[in-house]
Parts: sequence; structure tokens; C-alpha cells
Amino acid sequence: MGGYVYIVTNRRYGTLYIGVTSDLVQRIAQHRLGVVDGFTKEFKLKLLVWYEIHSEIREAIVREKQLKKWRRDWKIELIQKMNPLWEDLYPTIL
Repeated sequence: MGGYVYIVTNRRYGTLYIGVTSDLVQRIAQHRLGVVDGFTKEFKLKLLVWYEIHSEIREAIVREKQLKKWRRDWKIELIQKMNPLWEDLYPTIL
């Protein structure tokens, strides 16, 4: 089973959350609806600004853990390489 690593935020250069999932469309929908209590709901992190596809969920989990240790400026650079305008990518994955 494949997996995705993703970053959601509340605005450009806002609070960042890195997550991992096997169903990106469903997971981002959950963030947008605020149905799961926790960090992303508290800070209204609903905009998908970056994601990466992995052929194995284990690979995605390893990558998520790696990215969570990164400095904030490295994460911002990663986002800007894929999405320089910080647009919400959710409509593009539907």
C-alpha cells in the first residue's frame, strides 16, 4: 500500500503541520472539516501546500519523521520549490 507525506497550514508562512496518510484526499478533507480533534483543528490548518507520494506507506512514515526534525526554514524552502505561491493544492488532487 502506498502513502503520502503532506504539509498543511493556515496561511502563507503560517503554522505548519506534517502528516502521513494512505488516503490523501480523505485525510485533507478531514482537516478541512475539522472533524479530528488536535493540533490541526486548534490552529485551523486546512490548506494543503505540499505533498509527496511514496510507493510504500513505510517509506512515507520514515520521510514524515525525517521532515519533522527539519528546521522551519528548510520546510518553507521545500514548500516553495513545489508551490511558490502557497496555493491550496487540495483541488488539484480531487
